[in-house]
Formats: sequence, structure tokens, C-alpha cells
Amino acid sequence: MKLVLASTSRYRRELLSRLHLPFEVMSPDVDETPLPDEPPSATALRLSVLKAQAAASAHPDALIIGSDQVLMLDSEQLGKPGGFDKAFAQLKKMQGKAMVFHTALTLLNSRTGRTQTRDIPTVVHIRPLSDAQITAYLHKEQPYDCAGSAKSESLGIALMERMDSPDPTALIGLPLMALTGMLLNEGVDVLTCQPAPST
Repeated sequence: MKLVLASTSRYRRELLSRLHLPFEVMSPDVDETPLPDEPPSATALRLSVLKAQAAASAHPDALIIGSDQVLMLDSEQLGKPGGFDKAFAQLKKMQGKAMVFHTALTLLNSRTGRTQTRDIPTVVHIRPLSDAQITAYLHKEQPYDCAGSAKSESLGIALMERMDSPDPTALIGLPLMALTGMLLNEGVDVLTCQPAPST
């Protein structure tokens, strides 16, 4: 069956390519606004399912991957900053604290309708940071398209004191350990599949 990633995130695309499986990418048209009083894990799970379902009509015979991530600091949800000022404010607020990334994953078999979902929480402890450190980091990395304004797979790891997660790829945006298990449930063993042709 065809594999479809219902996301245009370059981070998810890079992660999925690590499995050496051929896949297509589709941009899902989904309203990502949280529902009133919706817990963060429920928001992430709901949106990951909606993203997979949004791709199902265009791909009726495929395994479709949907994923979403919600970042919580205390009771506040933090999104992508989009620019320096908001990123600086986020990191200033986060420094010296712990926050939780809820990374939800859905694998939808659009042929059978079978849907598998998981929420992989990651707790990240940010070091105490000076304004100069925050400014230097943002100028070097410009992580303005990342929730929480930090890339753990790059220089952002220096902002972090500790990370507690069952799957380190969850923090980047696509939990590959959970995904390989879901694919196996659908009969796709990534270890014995033919590798994707090099491009």
C-alpha cells in the first residue's frame, strides 16, 4: 500500500525518510484551533486524526500518517513564534522551567478504515538562560517555525537541561518508534521492506 504523510512539515518529512520507505506528502486542510476546555493531549490526538482523515479522500487505498504537537508550559499552550520578538518572549518565559510536548500520531488505513493513535509526551527542562544567551541562540538558529522556539536536533539542545521521553523523535515531530510499531500492525516491516529508490 502507498504511504502518505499528511503534513508539509520539513521536520516530519526528514524523520519519515529515515525509515527508507517511499512516501508521498499531502497538505491537510485542518482547523487547528483547540476546542474549549480541551486537554492538550486530546487536542493533539484529535488534530492528528483529522489530518489523516483529510488525506483519505484523495488516497482511498493508502496508509496515511497524521501527526500534531501541542506544547504546554504550566497551563499555557505555546505555538510557533513566527519571528524573533515572540521567540525571545517564549524562551524568556520557559528558561529554568519544565514544559510538556504532546506529540500525537495517527496511522489510518484508508482502505479498511482502521485507525491507530498514540500520544507520546516529552517533558523538557530548560536551563536558566541569560538574555544574551537567548539572543545569540535565536540569531544563530532562527527556529521561528518550531513550537517553543528551539530545535532539539540542532543547537537548541544546548538550551535543554534534561529530556524525559519514551521516544526522542517525538520531540522533533514524528514518533518513529511508535510509527514503526503501527506499520508492523498493518503488515509493513520497515526492516525487511525494499528500500526507497534514491533521488
